[in-house]
Amino acid sequence: MTHDVCLIAGDGIGPEITHAAQRVLAAAGAKINWIPLHAGAEAIERYGSVAPNETLDAVRRHKVALKGPTTTPIGTGHTSANVQLRQKLHLYAAVRPVRSIAGIKTRYDNVEIVVIRENTEGLYSGIENEIVPGVMQTLKIATRTGCERIARFGFHYAQERKRRKVTVFHKANIMKKTDGLFLECCRRIHAEIAAEIEYEELIIDNACMQLVRDPSRFDVLLMENFYGDIVSDLCAGMVGGLGVAPGANFGDECAVFEAVHGSAPDIAGRGIANPLSIIMSGVMMLNHLGEHACAERIKAAYDGALSGGRPEERTLDIGGTATTEQFADALIRRME
Repeated sequence: MTHDVCLIAGDGIGPEITHAAQRVLAAAGAKINWIPLHAGAEAIERYGSVAPNETLDAVRRHKVALKGPTTTPIGTGHTSANVQLRQKLHLYAAVRPVRSIAGIKTRYDNVEIVVIRENTEGLYSGIENEIVPGVMQTLKIATRTGCERIARFGFHYAQERKRRKVTVFHKANIMKKTDGLFLECCRRIHAEIAAEIEYEELIIDNACMQLVRDPSRFDVLLMENFYGDIVSDLCAGMVGGLGVAPGANFGDECAVFEAVHGSAPDIAGRGIANPLSIIMSGVMMLNHLGEHACAERIKAAYDGALSGGRPEERTLDIGGTATTEQFADALIRRME
């Protein structure tokens, strides 16, 4: 079966790593008809928007996309393409699995955590204003609909993948209305549909301390948008960084799988970027499409390459000598 998949190369190193991912997915036997689309800084000149209607319409029509990183200026300039895509496509659930990989040396062993993050509300709703000169305000939005649907998604995810525990991170001791609503919904949904799964709540600051003390005590983490953005990167750091972690954004109709790191404009065009994050996200996409054999073939290839210890099968950021394309070549050879 051939799958129509939207491809958003993105900015900076995006075109380089998405090209490498395309090659690896093809070598695994995945039959994909790629539909090139635009988003991010590179889309502004052509369409005047970081998330053009043409891109949104195509993703809605084909239901699935693979996306490279996009650039968001700090403190000024255009809005985030990621936020626009998530809100306009109603991609309310971000899923970021992180696991220790043999051959990637870190301070931690045997980490296997999935961070599930509400993706469309909270502080990232983008509602900001200047109250009086020199005083700015950002509103944190939490709706019952948004809290219920991410709680339901999180517990269904844990059930389907036979996970043992869900821990909810919150700050309801201070934000009693917004985080209080989130907790209320999580407790009720857990009791209604997933009482067999162990349930735990931790205040976010204590939770972060517990994470760095002993990440092995955690399994699935469920939280609102802002906390999830920070905690998912923290967890990635425990297994080697954003370059070795995948990500996906799910809605009821569409799914977008993406590299979770930035666009790295300082190394764009040099051919040295690590494409593993988007390749791993491609594996998540293949599983979503039901192409499990292809997904397992790629996973075995990069696990083997990383654990083998040969520098020519690793990019510079993880202790090797391979370029972006040489890393893809190494994975392809392992699948032959």
